[in-house]
Amino acid sequence: MTKLDTTLKEGLYFLPLGGSGEIGMNLNLYCCNGKWLMIDCGISFADDSAPGIDVIVPDPVWIAERSKDLLAIIVTHAHEDHVGAVARLWRQFRCPVYTSPFTAEILSLKLAEEGLGDEVEVNVIAPGSSMSIGDYHIDFVDLTHSIPEMQALMITTPYGRVLHSGDWKLDPDPVVGPASNLAKMQKVSEAGVLAMICDSTNVFKEGVSGSELTVQDSLDQLLRDTPTGRIAVTTFASNIARLKTIAQVAERNDRHVVLVGRSLHRMTGAAKKAGYLNDLPPFLNEKDAGHIPRNKILFLCTGSQGEPRGAMARIARGEHAHIELTEGDTVIFSSKVIPGNEKSLYGLHNQLTESGVNVITEADEFVHVSGHPAREELTDMYRIVKPKIAIPVHGEARHIRAHCELALSLGVEQAIEITNGNVLKLAPGEAEIIDNVPSGRLAVDAGGLTPLDGEFLTTRRRLVYNGSISGVVIINEKGQITEDPIIRLRGVLDETLYPELQKDLRQQIIIHHNQLKRNEKLDDEKVEETAHNAVRRVFRRLVGRRPITDIYVIRFEEE
Repeated sequence: MTKLDTTLKEGLYFLPLGGSGEIGMNLNLYCCNGKWLMIDCGISFADDSAPGIDVIVPDPVWIAERSKDLLAIIVTHAHEDHVGAVARLWRQFRCPVYTSPFTAEILSLKLAEEGLGDEVEVNVIAPGSSMSIGDYHIDFVDLTHSIPEMQALMITTPYGRVLHSGDWKLDPDPVVGPASNLAKMQKVSEAGVLAMICDSTNVFKEGVSGSELTVQDSLDQLLRDTPTGRIAVTTFASNIARLKTIAQVAERNDRHVVLVGRSLHRMTGAAKKAGYLNDLPPFLNEKDAGHIPRNKILFLCTGSQGEPRGAMARIARGEHAHIELTEGDTVIFSSKVIPGNEKSLYGLHNQLTESGVNVITEADEFVHVSGHPAREELTDMYRIVKPKIAIPVHGEARHIRAHCELALSLGVEQAIEITNGNVLKLAPGEAEIIDNVPSGRLAVDAGGLTPLDGEFLTTRRRLVYNGSISGVVIINEKGQITEDPIIRLRGVLDETLYPELQKDLRQQIIIHHNQLKRNEKLDDEKVEETAHNAVRRVFRRLVGRRPITDIYVIRFEEE
């Protein structure tokens, strides 16, 4: 037991291992008298700095080593950055999971994919209800978001109350689910709130985030203004509110909705099981598309961020088995551009445009509203909850600082900038960061988990950016090179631009080998090292690169 573990035996603490200092991959921990509660366990998506990797999860090693004191995981809602890593990481925790009916449907699919369908205890909690576990009493409070059953958590402990907001907005006209229960929020806050851990995503946006209903009106007008040609709309598969909006405006405009993308089928199926989307006409599958007139069809597609394997990218490349888009058709990107996805997404826009397709984005028309609170909504929540301490999360460093400044301007006594790995003491006494613990990122690769900054992915990055060289040096028992060394390049440079390269490489290997002492020529490792260095020098001189280089020695004895 460490000194920190001893300290944590008494008091109330907050520790984010994901989602603070970044947007996505949320994993938050509370500790009360040495017992832990995990709120959310989500994923993030990789960018070009992690070649071959799609999904990233938080490194849970610190809490996994203390899993005997982890009472439960509570999942606030079913977005991937909050629920997506539960199935991947649960074997390291082996504790019960609590969540709402819709989120439980999504989670059960993920657990089944991991072979955990019958192993994990998933407790379904009715939205707006309450539960107790250990020293924690949790009141669930309905808040609107772009997915059903987002639950804020008012966590009551012997040391005070903490509101964990989850992702939220104040939508007066939600398309799916009830409106935010601000009356209950005010009631559970009346006894005083020590701290509010709150969503920072839209802290730079003035005013309000906007209602989903207004997007519905705008999309309806767009469809009325596009009476001919096929229409495809792409959005996040988990944005159930937007899926319903699109389906409703399609029905009004006499278009049949065809779902394109596995995750859309999974999400809509789970939503219907939980009692949502059942008032819509049946969705059609991709094979039905060819039987429907062009002006009577609407494709609802995955791939709103330009993902290469997403449905929209496959359609744009002409690689989809059942669907094509041609001149006169329209694609609506009903989503924002997530930072880091600009290159792939704009490339997709151009590819569609070159095919004669009309591309509409949020820069052109009102086709998207955020699911996160803007400054006016944050202000309203602070006035309702009246916390003593503001702890912004779900944002990068600049979001968190701006959120702290907003909270202080609203009269909150203390605002704390926190990042992954910070151990924050909330009570008793003054709130302060008392320590840091290991936090990091793991890449999901070939069914396993590997550190994002580890040797494996570092080598893969070098292969992508520098290429690789392999070679064979054949020597006799006296250490003499008997044949020209064999060198093979992969992705290093265009050899047609350097016609003398192979000759130069062979000469440099031989020259440096001949400079070895007699006893060194009898040492295979020394011969390999010398050839390796000779090859590397050539490429540093030519192109300033350091390819992955492997040189092998074959020594034979003369008969």
